[in-house]
Amino acid sequence: MNDKHTQIKHIFFDLDHTLWDFDKNSELAFAQIFQQQNINIKTFIEIYIPINNACWKLYENNQISAEELRLMRLKQTFQQLNYQITEVDIEKIADEYISILPEFNHLFEHTLEILTYLSQKYTLHIITNGFIEVQHKKINNAKIAHFFKTVTNSEMAGEKKPHQQIFQHALSLAQAHKAESIMIGDSMHADVQGALDFGIKALFCNHNDKEKAHNYQQITHLKELETMF
Repeated sequence: MNDKHTQIKHIFFDLDHTLWDFDKNSELAFAQIFQQQNINIKTFIEIYIPINNACWKLYENNQISAEELRLMRLKQTFQQLNYQITEVDIEKIADEYISILPEFNHLFEHTLEILTYLSQKYTLHIITNGFIEVQHKKINNAKIAHFFKTVTNSEMAGEKKPHQQIFQHALSLAQAHKAESIMIGDSMHADVQGALDFGIKALFCNHNDKEKAHNYQQITHLKELETMF
């Protein structure tokens, strides 16, 4: 373990895009939903992913509601596809997607191995902005619930990452102090800068080096955590 992390006792993970492979599971969920429709799933996902990411940023900044997020990301994707669909059908797809998404449980490579390794030395937790009814299903269905002492959700905390209130809620629930805590997540804005602004260490989980990480400490593969902790 390097010198920067000698005080760490509590590790807080983001869930989606950090441990749980959101993009892969989303593609499988939509493939099931659209199996009776003339929609190219690869093309749909290519358009959907950046739209979904942009909608989530609006949601994190309290610019749209959860319901607006669920519908807007689909509506904008279908618009770009020039696919004619009614508002009623979009609502049906949004509900079906939320229902079946947690049934797909692909994790990033070495997730179980790393959580097993870290849980022997640290107390692990989750902080997520995802919808509460979905996130617990994801964690349970992926068989990783036993690794985490606490799971903090934005609906429980009353605020979403990067707001300091959700980090404070998570630390209080975990009975952890700032100096002994670190946040690991895939969002530079919500996870990393949010945690740093709150006053705890943070590590950017930049899977496969997809983003320019600025000056943040980062990993590009979960396996790297073995050499850091």
